[in-house]
Amino acid sequence: MTMLTPRTPAKLAPPGPSRRERKAAELQARTRLTGERLAGISARPAVQVLQEVDTSPAGLTHAEASLRLERHGPNTIAHERAPRWYLRLAKAYWNPFIAVLVFLAAVMYWQDPADPGVVILSVMVGISGLLRFWQEFRSGRAADALKKLVTTTCAVQRRAGSGSAPTTFEVPMDQVVPGDVVKLAAGDLIPADLRIVTAKDLGVSQAALSGESLPVAKADTRVQDLGQQETSDPVEADNLVLMGTSVTSGTATGVVVATGADTYFGSMADSLVGERPQTNFDTGVRKVSFLLIRFMLVMVPVVFMINGFTKGDWDEAFLFGIAVAVGLTPEMLPMVVSANLARGAVAMSRRKVVVKRLGAIQNLGAMDVLCTDKTGTLTEDRIVLDRHLDVHGNEDGEVLEYGYLNARFQTGLKNLMDQAVIDRVDEAEEVVVDARFSMVDEIPFDFARRRMSVVLARNPLVGDVGQREHIMITKGAVEEVLDLCTHLTDRGERVELTEQLRWHVTRIAEDNNRQGLRVLAVATRTIDTPRETYTVADEDGLTLVGFLAFLDPPKADAARALTGLADKGITVKVVTGDNDLVAARVCADVGIDVGQVVLGPETDALDDTELRVLAARTTVFAKVNPVQKARIVRALQAGGHTVGFLGDGINDAAALRDADVGISVDTAVDIARESADIILLEKDLTVLEQGVVQGRTTFGNTIKYIKMTASSNFGNVFSVLVASAFIPFQPMLAIMLLVQNLVYDISQLATPWDRMDEEYLRRPRNWDAKGIGRFMVTIGPVSSIFDISMFLIMWHVFAANSEASQSLFQSGWFIEGLLSQTLIVHMIRTRKIPFIQSRASWPVMAMTVLAVLTGLWLPFSPLAPSLGFVALPASYFPWLIGVLLAYCTLTQLVKTWYIRRFDAWL
Repeated sequence: MTMLTPRTPAKLAPPGPSRRERKAAELQARTRLTGERLAGISARPAVQVLQEVDTSPAGLTHAEASLRLERHGPNTIAHERAPRWYLRLAKAYWNPFIAVLVFLAAVMYWQDPADPGVVILSVMVGISGLLRFWQEFRSGRAADALKKLVTTTCAVQRRAGSGSAPTTFEVPMDQVVPGDVVKLAAGDLIPADLRIVTAKDLGVSQAALSGESLPVAKADTRVQDLGQQETSDPVEADNLVLMGTSVTSGTATGVVVATGADTYFGSMADSLVGERPQTNFDTGVRKVSFLLIRFMLVMVPVVFMINGFTKGDWDEAFLFGIAVAVGLTPEMLPMVVSANLARGAVAMSRRKVVVKRLGAIQNLGAMDVLCTDKTGTLTEDRIVLDRHLDVHGNEDGEVLEYGYLNARFQTGLKNLMDQAVIDRVDEAEEVVVDARFSMVDEIPFDFARRRMSVVLARNPLVGDVGQREHIMITKGAVEEVLDLCTHLTDRGERVELTEQLRWHVTRIAEDNNRQGLRVLAVATRTIDTPRETYTVADEDGLTLVGFLAFLDPPKADAARALTGLADKGITVKVVTGDNDLVAARVCADVGIDVGQVVLGPETDALDDTELRVLAARTTVFAKVNPVQKARIVRALQAGGHTVGFLGDGINDAAALRDADVGISVDTAVDIARESADIILLEKDLTVLEQGVVQGRTTFGNTIKYIKMTASSNFGNVFSVLVASAFIPFQPMLAIMLLVQNLVYDISQLATPWDRMDEEYLRRPRNWDAKGIGRFMVTIGPVSSIFDISMFLIMWHVFAANSEASQSLFQSGWFIEGLLSQTLIVHMIRTRKIPFIQSRASWPVMAMTVLAVLTGLWLPFSPLAPSLGFVALPASYFPWLIGVLLAYCTLTQLVKTWYIRRFDAWL
């Protein structure tokens, strides 16, 4: 007998990576490969690089440049392109509720082309989609208007022919090609990735790529340079300058080694366009939509079957089932959401905020974690002189005076720190020196020495005919200047610089570095034998005077803005590419609890679970690259947070796209603006705080409508089920149900203009599909209790208990149902006691009155016969008032219990 071996169940394959994870991996791979290629270029001699790109120091000929432009394409990077208007219009109608309504309208039209319900549903669908389309179209145009409408050019060296002399031309940046020789000067944008061929005193702002606020010094280079030691990060290479950065000082010539999508900038931008990940808002709307649709798919067949079996008229049961489906569908949800978002966008535009994607408004209200760079957000994005210290770390006016003399008299391009010293003195009027000194000579700054010196003549006093004394003032990097010092000034005395004193002053500088300050040393030398010219060899035997310490200062209102965000339940995390010491100092100054600063490379060693734990407890991340920023955002989202990201550089673009709400500024690089959902016209956290409040108001009014409509519709359908089972006629005609729904929904169009209680605005608000379902089945049956009470009143008190009197029964329930639905708005819109502790805005009050009057008027109007209504006796209305008062009282009691039980309401 053959033994059958039991089959081992096949192991399920682990789920593949999500689209977002694949996109992140693609970005990381592209950026890594581009970085490796550029790193190799930086390590090779300049002459070899020129040969590899088939050019020479004289540049390309015009003919060669034209051929390469055809081969490589324009020097542009990938951009988000706004969809054509008809695609955007179609997308505005892509909504599950609209799909349900279109289907129901089609069924009603198939049954009876003259059915007024078809027109009612068509109007609802049309207005909702058009409103959303118009608002997003208008916002998109406003965002596009922020782009600079100028053509940026660069200086390129080209030749007319192979034997011609090179000439420098200004050409549009998009026409730069590999092999072009570009000349750079202070203020120029870097048009492509360049290998520096020659450079002198070159300083480059790389904030858009690295997030570092201060300019970076590049090496002085000659054509014969042999390259440098290969680095893993091309941003740090001394002989590379990359697209997206700009020149702050000095001059250079470089050969283009990559353009467009092949650049380091482009490798990131190209992976950032296309379909965006699902945000918190998208997910929430989808969950709520399908919760209500699933409920409808269960309830409608039940109603249809009960009516068919109990009444025997299956055609009428089918029409009634369709009407119930419409009654269960919050058909105005797309319209109310669109109106809410549109109103929010308009309100935010008055507060210097452009909303590009309407869903971002509600995400802004749901945001409980904000990741932000520090430069320009927490700081003023400028360099100021923070301290001028003597050798013991005490404030000393003499140090400021010598620093001012050095900065004022130099003739070269003044860098940001020179200007900061001048501004400090000019503002405070602490030093008046111009008349006491005159310029003799200077030894300019270079990045090899990392210092510069001026030689001044002390002007003689009136009547003094002696030879004028010369004094050299040197300012530069602490270690470079200290190596040239033999003495220091201690309390006005010139003292020999011993090893112990050298250790002491070094520690003073390092202490300030640890506080996030950029420190320069100031030293002097009195020239015994004055002459007219001086050289680097004269920078010797200096006397250390003290230190100048610089900082990008915190904004005056940053601490208050952070407190405001914290009061709103938002945790701020600083995610910056800048130095960890600088980041820690700035954060501490604005009141952020820094804790342990985590560096970007540290996150690479962690898996997703470990990073999620680390991200939750860490406040400051420093020296992070674009991939690490995006990964931190995703880790926070995986921890259940709704994450906002505020950034303005190419290094922020990936994180901006992955965040639930991406926030940028109008001065940001193009790809950052395009990746963002919201653009601030002022980089200010106070503006953002106002946006958060508006977002929560918008969310509150939207969820208010959903809960009111879902609970009242559920109650109505539950009442219909009971009535259908025990009453020998339809409890309400299908057209009555549609009219009741239409009047109620029109009254709800004022919801976007309602106010929210202050308590509601203090916490982040998020979608909770389970909470909506729980609310619906708790509050909905309360209305059914009083619907059934009205059934009994109409049946027993008014004898509406036969088919002959069914119109009286239906008219009585119509008014009670509409008025209870309308009044419940005021019960649900607040946790407080309505009309006493919290009152709705006047538009909501006005629409409530209008709906009540319409409901009372219809049974007595000329429309009554065509709609199936009959006039009600006067004795009906005291019963109606009693039922409504009891309904409001019980609802308030249930609300109090619900809040205590679940600690939630809206």
